[in-house]
Amino acid sequence: MAYADVNGVRLYYEDEGAGWPLLFLHGWGTSGQVWGAQAAGFVHDHRVVTVDWRGCGRSDRPARGNDTATVVADLAGLVELLGLERPVVVGSSVGATFAVELALRHPELVGGAVSVDGPAHSLTLGFDAEEFLGRLAADRAGTVAEWVPGWFAPGASDELARWTVRQILDSGVHIDAHHREAATYDPRGELPGLRVPVHYVHGELSHIPVEISRACAEHAPGAELRVLPGAGHMPHQERPAEFNAVLRELLPR
Repeated sequence: MAYADVNGVRLYYEDEGAGWPLLFLHGWGTSGQVWGAQAAGFVHDHRVVTVDWRGCGRSDRPARGNDTATVVADLAGLVELLGLERPVVVGSSVGATFAVELALRHPELVGGAVSVDGPAHSLTLGFDAEEFLGRLAADRAGTVAEWVPGWFAPGASDELARWTVRQILDSGVHIDAHHREAATYDPRGELPGLRVPVHYVHGELSHIPVEISRACAEHAPGAELRVLPGAGHMPHQERPAEFNAVLRELLPR
């Protein structure tokens, strides 16, 4: 457990194990703690790094720089600071956006990326970012408590949703800006130019349709799409054993 000063912010991270490094990126408002089952499952043969990106968890919560480009710059700086040698970057939800963008912008730094339930070209979902941001401003706790349970598939632990709500409410409010950017994010035009492998994992029952990841996989050279049956938006938490097995198959050998 440590802090790194990167790009003008203090980022909390955890770094354990040895071997080919894996860098795990959480989704909106949560923290590196969501990757607990992956840290336990991979630390014996990989160097496992989790980080709370700016605005979330135990990291700084600046009012500025809550956009993809700045977070990706933070992550590139962290990779260099920690001396991670071409890590595979695994990102969930908007963390998947950061993982893919890191692969696109800094292929010299990473060995690949895995997008988990990423929201790419989610403008097709009809999401009204401004309306949602207004709801957050008017009733943050109520809006988050109403929205988050839908991230999880039927049968998932109620406590998992409650814990996720608590993490989001404990993070900073400035991260809300990511919703505005996510509403128009579409990497498909750039994916054919990827210089490192990118793969996709998606929960079968996620509120983000599997077709979003499928379309991205079709544009990314050599990409595989793995769909986890019975899982929602957070397959690494809902189906950790199955997720870990799939991730291990997708990692470079």
